[in-house]
Amino acid sequence: MSETQRDSAAAPRRQKFLVVVDDTAESRVALRYATRRARNIHCGVVLLRVVEPVDFNQWAGVAEIMRQEAYEGAESLLRQLAEQVNLESGLLPEVSIREGAAKDEVLKLVEEDPGIRMLVLAAAPGNEPGPLVTALAGQMVGNLSFPITLVPGTLTDEQIDRIT
Repeated sequence: MSETQRDSAAAPRRQKFLVVVDDTAESRVALRYATRRARNIHCGVVLLRVVEPVDFNQWAGVAEIMRQEAYEGAESLLRQLAEQVNLESGLLPEVSIREGAAKDEVLKLVEEDPGIRMLVLAAAPGNEPGPLVTALAGQMVGNLSFPITLVPGTLTDEQIDRIT
């Protein structure tokens, strides 16, 4: 093993919290929780926005326009949230946009980035958890190689600040 390889292998990887973001209020709760925890324990934050694939085989031009609009919306959301994270905590989050099923893209990203140590999700208010929470925290939890923190989506900023 070369000296460079040894230094690289010995260098500690920065641990990161992964937050899947969308347009829901509960994803903002998860983001605030992850940001506060990351700031307090000197970790990083990764923001993931998953866009659903567009399938218009007969209307390829329409599908491409829809895909482009989805990516532009995702970029805008991530830019806004990254700025918010930076203003509130001083952290510069990593951002990622992926196309596919959310649970599959989360698993792929965690596999590709060994620095991701925890997934932070917020549960939507009500009786039924969302599909990502159901898949990752329910059906697949025994097969995961990383912990999940599930935050109640109804927490206020003050409540989050008290527990982080």
